[in-house]
Amino acid sequence: MQSSRRLSAVLQALLVTFLWSTSWVLIKLSIQEIPPLTFAGLRYSIAVLIMLPGLRKHKTHLQTLSSKEWRHLVVLGLVFYTFTQGGIFLTLNHLEAITFSLLLNFTTLLVAVFGILALRELPSKVQWVGIIIFITGVLVFFSPFSALTGKPLGFVLAGFTVCANAAAGLLGRSINRQEKTPPLVVTVISMGIGAFILLGIGLATEDLPSLSPVNIGVIIWLAVINTAFAFTLWNKSLQILSAVESSIINNTMLIQIAILAWVFLGEQHGLVDIIGLALVAIGSLLANLKPVRTIAAK
Repeated sequence: MQSSRRLSAVLQALLVTFLWSTSWVLIKLSIQEIPPLTFAGLRYSIAVLIMLPGLRKHKTHLQTLSSKEWRHLVVLGLVFYTFTQGGIFLTLNHLEAITFSLLLNFTTLLVAVFGILALRELPSKVQWVGIIIFITGVLVFFSPFSALTGKPLGFVLAGFTVCANAAAGLLGRSINRQEKTPPLVVTVISMGIGAFILLGIGLATEDLPSLSPVNIGVIIWLAVINTAFAFTLWNKSLQILSAVESSIINNTMLIQIAILAWVFLGEQHGLVDIIGLALVAIGSLLANLKPVRTIAAK
């Protein structure tokens, strides 16, 4: 029973990462026409409005949320949406996407280390091997590093976003692994808080965009499918998968984005790139073969 739930959670997480990978293509095609923070704020705010009616069936649970649980959801909203998602859009304005992708993949190392300290979840030896192979694959894929360029501000923003992304993974796992709060409740409350703050900052600091029908279609698709549906499914998978396992699966987006870029954007990959992607796939598989052990509290 537990193994089937685990397999289901892995498949759910992989579906979510595929949807999020398609977001990179859609965002790349639209980011020049829509200011980044406003773009991100619109995407997540619309998604919240779409999911809001679903909270009616969780009315009783909402009324019983403790002040501590509310604080956790508020912090998750700020870290996961305002800081992480806003940071991603801002960083892409100052740093090459390929450079940022490399840095973002090191989220896994932070999650693995701090997951031991904060969540007492200890990866197995096989999973540590998987993490090492995964990081090796990332380094191989992005070599030679002399080609990675960008503005100093871009690297500062990237460092902030990587830390926020790791913190969001740990917070999300901490909240969802207790299975006390339904995934939809976690998603709507945390996303609503983070998204409306993000949108407010965008509208206050950026020019209002003139949206074409294509822009509107992209935003609606991202809001409904890649956000409302995907983030709810992601929070559901976090009830089963550990922080480091979900982080590794999340980072398989490197493989998916490379394939999507080849199919839709015409970006070519050589033999070294393919070897790197193969190592990433093997590392991801090993990191999810055996559940993470939980260290008993003293």
